[in-house]
Amino acid sequence: MMQRPVTIVSLTAPGAALAERLLVLMPDAEHLHRPQPFQETVQTRFQAGHALVLIMACGIAVRTLASVLQDKYRDPPVLVLDEHGHHVIPLLAGHEGGANAWGERLARDLGGQCVITGARRYTDPVLVAGMGCERGCPEAVLRELLEHSLGEHGLYPGQLAALASIEIKRDEAGLLALAQRLGVPAVFYPAGQLDAYAARLTQRSEIVRRETGCYGVAEAAALAHAEALTGTAAELLIPKRKNARATFALARGYRDTLGR
Repeated sequence: MMQRPVTIVSLTAPGAALAERLLVLMPDAEHLHRPQPFQETVQTRFQAGHALVLIMACGIAVRTLASVLQDKYRDPPVLVLDEHGHHVIPLLAGHEGGANAWGERLARDLGGQCVITGARRYTDPVLVAGMGCERGCPEAVLRELLEHSLGEHGLYPGQLAALASIEIKRDEAGLLALAQRLGVPAVFYPAGQLDAYAARLTQRSEIVRRETGCYGVAEAAALAHAEALTGTAAELLIPKRKNARATFALARGYRDTLGR
């Protein structure tokens, strides 16, 4: 998430509607609709270090900020979105300011596409399996679900970096045995931390939330640890799969081999 203030600027009615959707994802952000004076207002936020989400044409954004740009190390990140949220363009501070990762995360949340025009740094994919299960679920049941789900996507267990779940499963013998068999660490996250991923889950269960404190275990745990390992936004490569006693999901993050 952005650690600096965020200002969303819209110019059209559909753009304002998109801004309202963004405010659900970023409740602390400020939304300015057709601010006056326009250029001065946007420049003031930019010079104060605000990350900007500009729902407008790229040309308007460029002409508005051109006179106050410094360099890629000091300028705050700027994203440009079309008024329907189909495309998210990291315009400024892509690598150094985090606009690329922020744009990719926002595009996923909106169901759109992040258009990165700058050169991508060399990265390695990091795969994390997230799993939830009934109390006392045997390791063989967990392993069958994991191997079958990976196999459907042309993947294999040796590609995994870790196995992640919820804190209340820390003593689950089957999960611990599976991690040992795979030769990867088993990591566990508090329910409150997993619940922060609710908006990014493909499935949310009120029953699971009542029982565990979060809307889903497998997807949230996989995302949480993939991001912890890489320091960048992760994506769900395999949404939740389940059998009678367990759930599985796979998240992918990218480790920057030049910067990390």
